[in-house]
Amino acid sequence: MPTTIFSPIQLGAISLPSRIVMAPMTRNRTPGQTPNALNAAYYAQRASAGLIVTEGTTPDASGRGYIDIPGLYNQAQVKGWRAVADGVHAKGGHIFVQLMHTGRISHPDFLDGNQPVAPSAVAAPGEVYTHAGMKPYAQPRVLEADEIPDLIETYGCSAKLAMEAGLDGVEIHGANGYLPNQFLAPNANRRTDEWGGSLEKRARFLLEATDSAISAIGADRVGVRLSPGGVFNDIQDPDAESTYAFVATELAKRNLAYLHIFNTKPAFDVPALIRKHYKGTLILNGGYDRARADADVASGLADLIAFGVPFLANPDLPERLRRNAPLNEPDTASFYGGDAHGYTDYPTLAA
Repeated sequence: MPTTIFSPIQLGAISLPSRIVMAPMTRNRTPGQTPNALNAAYYAQRASAGLIVTEGTTPDASGRGYIDIPGLYNQAQVKGWRAVADGVHAKGGHIFVQLMHTGRISHPDFLDGNQPVAPSAVAAPGEVYTHAGMKPYAQPRVLEADEIPDLIETYGCSAKLAMEAGLDGVEIHGANGYLPNQFLAPNANRRTDEWGGSLEKRARFLLEATDSAISAIGADRVGVRLSPGGVFNDIQDPDAESTYAFVATELAKRNLAYLHIFNTKPAFDVPALIRKHYKGTLILNGGYDRARADADVASGLADLIAFGVPFLANPDLPERLRRNAPLNEPDTASFYGGDAHGYTDYPTLAA
C-alpha cells in the first residue's frame, strides 16, 4: 500500500494518526496575550489534524509584534494554554506551540513604549496595525552582544512552560522575517561581531535558540520552521540557496521532531534542496490539495503536509479530504481579530 497523508507516523516523541498538519496561523484573538476559552474551542474543533501547530506565540514580552497575539512566558499563560491542550487532547489530537519573537516587526505600542529589538538598526519598510490604526514599523534597537544569550534562553524557558501546560512540543519560528530570520538575512543583520557577517555567525541565533529548546525539553519535542528564499517582511538574501543548505545541514545534526518548510517558490527548488540536506522528518507547506499532498508523501519528498487557510475555514478538513468533499470558503474579512464569527462558526460536514 502506498503511503498517503492518512498513514500514521511517529513524530519525535508522539505517534500521529495521520500526516495532515494544521499550519500556524495568526488570528489576533488573544487579548492580554493569555489564551482564553474561545481559543481553546477553536483548536479543539480542529483536533482531527494529525498535528496542530499553533499561531505564533511570543516566548518573551519583547517579542510582541501584533495586536492580541498569545504569549508563553508567565503562569497565567500556562493556565490558558493548558485549557487549549486539554481540549485538543480530549478529542485525540496533538498540538505543538509555535514560538515566535517578531524582532523588528513590531512597534512601541505593543512593547510598553519600548523600541523593538533586532540584530541591527534597520527598520522594516511598511506599516503595522495598532490599536490607534496603521503606523510605520519603528526603528529597532540593536541587541547588545551580552543581551543575546538571555534572549535565546527565553526559547528554552518557554519550551519548559509548554510542557507544564501539557502541550506536546514547540516549533521554533525561524521563517517569515521574524527575529531568527532577521539574524539570518544579510540585509537585516549588518553586524560584524560573533552574531553577524559570515553565514555561520548569522545562523547562530536560530541554531542556539533551537538548542535552547532542545536542552529544555528534548529534541524529540522540538520542530523548526523555515521559509527558504522568502522575502516577507523585507528579507533579502542574495545567496539563499547556500544559506538554507547550510541551515538544513546543521539542523539535521540535532535529531529534531521535524523540520517544517514553507515553500516560498524562489528561483531554486526548495523541497529538493532541503531534502538533499535534511533526511529527518520533513513537513512541507504551501498551497497543497489532497492529490499533490499524497504524491509528495508517496514519493518521500515530504513526510507530512501542512494546510493553512483550508483548516481555518474547515475544522473537519481531514474528513473532507478523505471524502473529497467540498470545502467551505474562507471569510477573509474575519481572518485577523474579532470574535467567534469566522473563527469557531464554520460548519462541519456533520452539521
